[in-house]
Amino acid sequence: MPFGITIYGCGPDEALLFRELAPRLGVLPTITAEAVSEATIDLAFGNRCISVGHKAHVANSTLLALSRAGVTYISTRSIGYNHIDVRYAESVGIGVENVAYSPDSVADFTLMLMLMSVRNAKSVVRRADVHDYRLPDVPGKELRDLTVGVIGTGRIGSAVMDRLRGFGSRMLTFDGCGSLDELLRESDVVTLHAPLNADTRHLLNRGRIERMKKGAFVVNTGRGSLLDTEALVSALESGRLGGAALDVVEGEEGIFYADCRDRPIENSVLRRLQRLSNVLITGHTAYYTDHALSDIVENSLVNCLRFEGEMQHA
Repeated sequence: MPFGITIYGCGPDEALLFRELAPRLGVLPTITAEAVSEATIDLAFGNRCISVGHKAHVANSTLLALSRAGVTYISTRSIGYNHIDVRYAESVGIGVENVAYSPDSVADFTLMLMLMSVRNAKSVVRRADVHDYRLPDVPGKELRDLTVGVIGTGRIGSAVMDRLRGFGSRMLTFDGCGSLDELLRESDVVTLHAPLNADTRHLLNRGRIERMKKGAFVVNTGRGSLLDTEALVSALESGRLGGAALDVVEGEEGIFYADCRDRPIENSVLRRLQRLSNVLITGHTAYYTDHALSDIVENSLVNCLRFEGEMQHA
């Protein structure tokens, strides 16, 4: 028998895929672009499973309301859980599970940001846009001559390392074991792929940023709060670091995924970052490929199917 899933925060691209795949799997989807909140709880009535996106924080009061509405399972269309208090969800009877998707999406993007950083791409493109075709002020660097520190060696971090081998880079890794200080001292590029939790928030804090190699680059396609952004900005503005490429930024909520051309950006640190010629900001888009979206939709449905199967056999 078909069962229902309410899919919150669903963009047009995801909606097309859900409408195509759900019926084939025997699922009746209720699809809304609205984020899950107490104001949209009624869309979940009658469904034990819901799917949420990573773009909006799910308040604990919303989790409690979902529980009272009969929801017992949330599949988040992301690898990270930092937008949901998983422990609180479990305390009110809701299980939370993430989805796996192509690590190549983020890994490809990470290498692109790395290359753009060490080749001064932002200033080169900006000059070309105004027909200034002079060489950059300083020559770029080749990845084969650089040491890259990879923090977090899960599926995405490992995929980044696979690509770096093709460039001939020396690599250092940190995944909770080993010496992070050694990695920071010796790396020309540091790339962040650790999950965000209480232990990894501001993993690169002011002290660790100060211990980084002078002129080093930081790439972050993980989560914004892995970095102490104020400390990063200070190191960039002083010239202590060579540059940064950030697909994620602290305080991005309500800014990334929105058209902000006609309204002021209230995040002062983001404004400071974007004024720097050696900083690239890309708006949390590293995951966004057709392959990854297909994986996300399919695995969200599979998660809910598995949960429903377990409930029926409990």
